[in-house]
Parts: sequence; C-alpha cells; structure tokens
Amino acid sequence: MIAPVPNVAEMAPYALADLGRESMISLAQNESAFGPSPLAVEAGQRALAGAALYPDPNWTELRRAISQTHSLPGENLLCGAGSMELIGCLIRAFAGPGNEVLGSARGYLFAATACQQAGAAYVTAPEAGFTVSPDAILAAVTDRTRIVFLCNPGNPTGTRILNADIALLRGGLPSGVLLIVDQAYAEFDDQDHAAAFALAQRGATVVLRTFSKAYALAGARVGWGLFPGAVAREVRKLLNPNNVSGVSQAMAEAAMRDQEHMLAIVTRTVAIRREFTERLRRAGYVPPESHTNFVLIPFASVEAAKAADKRLRDAGLLMRGMAGYGLAHCLRATVAAPEHMARAADVLAAFREHGNDR
Repeated sequence: MIAPVPNVAEMAPYALADLGRESMISLAQNESAFGPSPLAVEAGQRALAGAALYPDPNWTELRRAISQTHSLPGENLLCGAGSMELIGCLIRAFAGPGNEVLGSARGYLFAATACQQAGAAYVTAPEAGFTVSPDAILAAVTDRTRIVFLCNPGNPTGTRILNADIALLRGGLPSGVLLIVDQAYAEFDDQDHAAAFALAQRGATVVLRTFSKAYALAGARVGWGLFPGAVAREVRKLLNPNNVSGVSQAMAEAAMRDQEHMLAIVTRTVAIRREFTERLRRAGYVPPESHTNFVLIPFASVEAAKAADKRLRDAGLLMRGMAGYGLAHCLRATVAAPEHMARAADVLAAFREHGNDR
C-alpha cells in the first residue's frame, strides 16, 4: 500500500470535541447561544435558487459589505471556508521544512496542525498565567522564525492583550517575520480594533476574523482577513477556487450588514457569561477574565477536573476538556442559554461545596 509523506504519517488526527450522547447539552463547541440574523437566513434561502452555479470566486458582495462596515480596502480582503482555511494557507505559503512558526503556550492548536501539514516546526513561548506575553514571544524568536501566530482574545483561555501591545510586538519583530493575529472572538472584546487593522495595512501583519462566533454562522463556514497586498497574492494561490458557497456568501453578507443583530448577540452573551463567571467565583473557582463567548474553568488538579466533567455529564451537560492544550486541570464552558448555564453553575457549585475540587 502506498505510504503517506513523512510529515503526514507523523500527524495525529485533528482532535474533535467529544459531543457525548445526543440528549446532552453541549457547552463544548464555542458556538453561538443564539441564532443568526433573520436577514442572513432569508438571504441564504434566496441563494439556494442559484445552487446550480458555482459561487463568486471573488466574494464580491461579501467583500463589499466587510469593506463598508469596517472601512477597510476591499482589495486587501480575502475570504475562506472559515478562518481555518486562511490559517492553513498562510502557513503553507510562508513556512515549510526548516522553518518555525512561533505561537503562545495556550494558543489555538489548529496552527500546530497546519504546521505539520506544511512540514514546519510549531514552537511556543510561555504565557503570563493564562495571558499571552509579548516579551516572551520576542525572546523566543530565532533566525528560523517565519511566522508569529497570535490568537487574541485567546482560545482556550479567553484572555486578551491590548491592541497597543500587539503593535509593540509587531515593532519588535524582524521585518521578515509575518505576524498573524487571529481575532475570531474580537466582537466580544470591547477594545478599539482599528490599531490591529492599521498594522495589516502597513505590511507584514494579517488580521483574521470569522462569522462563526458573534454572527452565529458556524455552519456556514465563512472567515475573512485583512492582508497586505503581497501576502494576499501568495495566499490566493493556495485557496480553493469557489471556496465559499453561494449560500454562505449570501448569508455572511447579510449578517455583516445587520450589525444590530450581531451586537445584540454579543450583549446577551456577555451578560450570561458575566453571571456564570460571578457564580463560579462565589463558589470559590478562579476563572480568568474572558473576552470571548466561553469561560475557562481551572480546577485544583487533573483528577478534580475529570471528576467535575463526569458530574456534569451525569447531569446531561458537556464541557470541553483542555488536556490537548496542556491544561488538563481545566474545562472550557461555552456560553449557552441562561438556563443551561445556571444548571452548570449549580452542578459545579455543589461539586466544590462537597469538597471535590482538591
């Protein structure tokens, strides 16, 4: 039988969430607790009539909506089948055997998977607690570093650094190192993101976004990014032609134009997240401050996290274990409907009250 190339043979399958039994309430996928804009749903239904045709390979109307909403140059925008496609193409375009991609210790692990696909090495810099340390990243740069990958706000930590700190990080990097800023959760982060977009327009920095979280379109698989022109030209060579379906483009365009609905989702999600976090803290847990649609919950030990996971599953609730991130003592809880979060908080409060978090 034919053998795969060595770097693929060495890869483990991408770790998908354990979704448990069908009747369980999933708090594991970082999906939106609320549905997409009705305007997006209507646009998708209308677009179905054109399913016999290939989608627009240039995402013309979608890029126009993004450009007008964020005051960005449309020619520097690329769209992908989720931001994951853009991450993979960026790494394949600019890193290969003998090169390093540098991330933070708790950064989004798909970057490591993309490096394995490209034959590049993925290395990490330590964080300050649960938060990215720009100084540690700069100290870890070597002459083999081609890309620095930064997820801000972070997944799975939920923490952030200020965009001013990202600008300082960019200023400390060699000009030949590409900085990728993955802002999948930016809409939940109440800071001005103009500075990050400005970095991308100055060159050597890419800013990525997604419609999967705040726009509630995870199933549509649409991501986008702001790219320096020279970087965009190389990445475009690797994107699948017609990569975003016509239905998905139509839904994403309508969602982008319905900022009121997106902001309502963010407001409701943040309120639920805040209440859940406060209940955890009253029970004695110490979750880091989240700027996303999820909460990271540290336990006293790996054994305690496993026991809490079992208690939650017995109650029909599924959270995400974080062992793959070196955080086996943590669970990650996606913000869901208020009643589900209240139920999860009850279970965890009782778990701690009975002395199990040791």
